Amino acid sequence: MIPFDLSLPALAWMAVAILVAGFVRGYSGFGYSAIVVASSGLVTNPLDLVAVVVFLETAMSLQAARGIRTHIDWPRVGFLLGGAVVGLPLGLWALTAISENAARAAISIYVLVMCGVLLMGWQLRAMVNGPINLVTGLVSGMANAPGMGGLPVAAYFAAQPMPATIFRATLIAYFPLLDIYATPLYWWSGMISLDTLWLALIAMPLTVFGNWLGGMHFLQTDPKSFRRFAIWLLAGLATLGLIKSVI
Repeated sequence: MIPFDLSLPALAWMAVAILVAGFVRGYSGFGYSAIVVASSGLVTNPLDLVAVVVFLETAMSLQAARGIRTHIDWPRVGFLLGGAVVGLPLGLWALTAISENAARAAISIYVLVMCGVLLMGWQLRAMVNGPINLVTGLVSGMANAPGMGGLPVAAYFAAQPMPATIFRATLIAYFPLLDIYATPLYWWSGMISLDTLWLALIAMPLTVFGNWLGGMHFLQTDPKSFRRFAIWLLAGLATLGLIKSVI
């Protein structure tokens, strides 16, 4: 039984997308959810894949959590979660109230905007601490309605002179907590079913294998250059999704 009644070509497309997304995440540290959801928008309703990628992202984050405890900026995590608690229900309400094509267009436009932000590489002169992080959490929560709450936080952290160890550890601590909060809301919104669990089970080996390959850095290229390639790949998928939403 194929989850979500996907055709065999659509299932093959998603298998390739999941493997590539796992590789990109292992190599560059971001992009898994965005690539999978953007790719799914070309062959099915992208909202069907949201809870799937959240489950898999949580598994990958927990796998990477060893030895990070002393580097986590817990006050920042708390502020981010405080904002996300408000933002996620708002995002889900908006996203599930519109048609499939409108959701596809909204997701594509959001991805394109975030790709532009990441490519601009804007920088802040100092670390941003305190309650202002609630705003980023609010945006992240709303963006996590389609499973992409990581892009605004990653862009926000990357713009600050934040040590790489704190950057990575704080993200790893934040996302599983956000996903634990999100799961019952996804279920309440009708975005979790037996098909969700079945597809997550099918996708797990491809995700883990792709993540391992990316982590081994088999490509002979600079990670920063590869990150730019990944952003352009994501922008291309989002553009195709936007075109599909209007034709």
